[in-house]
Amino acid sequence: MTLIKSISGIRGTIGGMPGNNLTPIDVVKFTTAYARFLGAGEHKLTICVGRDARLSGELVEKLVHGALLGAGADVIDLGMCTTPGVEVAVTTFGADGGIIITASHNPRQWNALKLLGGNGEFLNAEEGNRVLELAEDQSFAFPEIDAIGKVVKRVDFNNEHIEKVLALPVVEVEKVRKRHFRVVVDAVNSVGGIVIPELLRRLGCDVVEINCEPTGEFAHNPEPLPEHLTEISAAVVSHKADLGVVVDPDVDRLALVCEDGTMFGEEYTLIAAADYVISKTYSNSKNDRKKLCTVSNLSSSRALSDLTQSLGGEYFSSSVGEVHVVSEMKRVSAVIGGEGNGGVIYPELHYGRDALVGIALILSLLAERNVTLKTLRAAYPQYFASKNKITLTEGMDPSKVLDEIKHVIDSGTKDERDGLKIDFPDSWVHLRRSNTEPIIRVYAEAHTQKEADELASQFVRKIEELTL
Repeated sequence: MTLIKSISGIRGTIGGMPGNNLTPIDVVKFTTAYARFLGAGEHKLTICVGRDARLSGELVEKLVHGALLGAGADVIDLGMCTTPGVEVAVTTFGADGGIIITASHNPRQWNALKLLGGNGEFLNAEEGNRVLELAEDQSFAFPEIDAIGKVVKRVDFNNEHIEKVLALPVVEVEKVRKRHFRVVVDAVNSVGGIVIPELLRRLGCDVVEINCEPTGEFAHNPEPLPEHLTEISAAVVSHKADLGVVVDPDVDRLALVCEDGTMFGEEYTLIAAADYVISKTYSNSKNDRKKLCTVSNLSSSRALSDLTQSLGGEYFSSSVGEVHVVSEMKRVSAVIGGEGNGGVIYPELHYGRDALVGIALILSLLAERNVTLKTLRAAYPQYFASKNKITLTEGMDPSKVLDEIKHVIDSGTKDERDGLKIDFPDSWVHLRRSNTEPIIRVYAEAHTQKEADELASQFVRKIEELTL
């Protein structure tokens, strides 16, 4: 397994040789490079560090702490903390940056360093590339004994994160409490098992916990896809719950289960949250209704565009990746945005995907409209997705393949900001190369699963013909 280096940090499986997998040497090298990027050696730094519950978390956490102290930076130790929690902590404490030790939805043997700037947001491409350059530069002079860093604070920030979510004006805490929702939670044995049940209890919910002990021994594949969620689907029905809540190991993605055990759909997490935020923003406005904007990436469902426009707002898209979504949200002053993997970004709290915010917004929506999750899902535009990938043979240039595809398709509206997306009247297909693997991803969406699968298959065949 090759160590994966990207603008947002590094990730890999634990152990092995440096350069392959993620070793202690890699952790120290890249943490030091990040501290140098922030200005270590030039001025005193304070950096927040938090981790999920995966098995290697404590090991990597100690290495990160030591590398930061050795580079002369002070550390705010957040312990086990969600990705959005670390993001909020950076701005709350006025830190210079933050490191999140998590491999997100990757399996138990993986870990990673996710890097934040002083705004609590992920580094952009230029910043991330500078960190990678510094990791290969051995010229850094480490500070003398009197200038090494120290752990200035050890704090459990999870409760403060919850309080900040509940304090949002748009969250109808009392209305939710009056509904007394019964909610089943699957936190895949990570930090969400600490945070999500507590948030729900603070909202007056009766909580049924499964896989909530933060042992790092994930009970199932940690990516919140329908095929991995059979246990909670059955539990929602058997406990006669109003809904089920599923988060990934670092709690930036949110999937929901309807009261009959069916999946609400990760794509529709953002749709529901946006529906509520737009309607509340309009109803609370003392001025004339202004054009409200939403943003998602090019591979996310068209349902957000349909919904936003039906409510009088304006929709914008971005390249795939949280940093790109956030950049576009800021450009258009979006009221809400995110990604179709269950990632909700609500800028009134912070510019980052946050499952806690998503839960609070959607429960507020259910309480205010007095509807079930199943009824809510049926009210939204119906789309179905087909997600595929093609492995390229050695020597094949994915950019060249996409360029050739562009010239053989003479219908649809083409968007080349991130690979090639082609919009048709009732469907779309998005072809994009992977930054870490020799593959082309082929995503399609249509009004039926059959149509989506057929559209995706059509383009898979065309690519295969070009690569033979």
